[in-house]
Amino acid sequence: MNETGMTLAQAWNYGGPLMWVLAALSVVALAIVLYLLFAQRREALTPRTLMSDVFSKLQVGDHGEARRLCERRPCAFAALALAALDAARGAAQGQRVDVSQAVETAGAHVAEQLQAAVDWLADIAAIAPLVGLLGTVLGMFQAFGGIANDIAANAKPVVLAAGVSQAIITTVFGLVISIPCLACHAFLRRRTAKRIAGLETLAVILQKAF
Repeated sequence: MNETGMTLAQAWNYGGPLMWVLAALSVVALAIVLYLLFAQRREALTPRTLMSDVFSKLQVGDHGEARRLCERRPCAFAALALAALDAARGAAQGQRVDVSQAVETAGAHVAEQLQAAVDWLADIAAIAPLVGLLGTVLGMFQAFGGIANDIAANAKPVVLAAGVSQAIITTVFGLVISIPCLACHAFLRRRTAKRIAGLETLAVILQKAF
């Protein structure tokens, strides 16, 4: 370390093996954020063209074509529509099936899937600082152990300061990962809630279509 601080490579070396764990957590978090931003687009969950075509077929009673349309383009809306179509077919065959209950069950499953990926960000936000703290504790242990074995260290408090500064690097990196994860989690949680609310509205409309 010099008067201008340390480079990223030096910080990485000082952090030790746990830096690889933190790096892996950051990559996973980034991948989750990018996936959710893409997968939870309104057009990805509820394609307008598909909804228009399916409702048109349902209005004329062409359930077979409506099913084929949904099967060709899997999405959240298609899952709800297929659940309703399956229930309607079962009811037509004399089975005791409730279309409303089938749609609600499918909707709950879709909502659980949407929320599960978002919750991973909260998990990473909680784990990263703990991994960083573990690295700091291990670094402090090594720093104090080295000073205890160095007779001359009693006269050199700068040695202790250097060891401590190196030890807290993993905590810093853990917080650098955790804070953006929390921010993204808050944003995506609200976004997911809006998407789920939209799906609930569609579920009601689907129930009325049968």
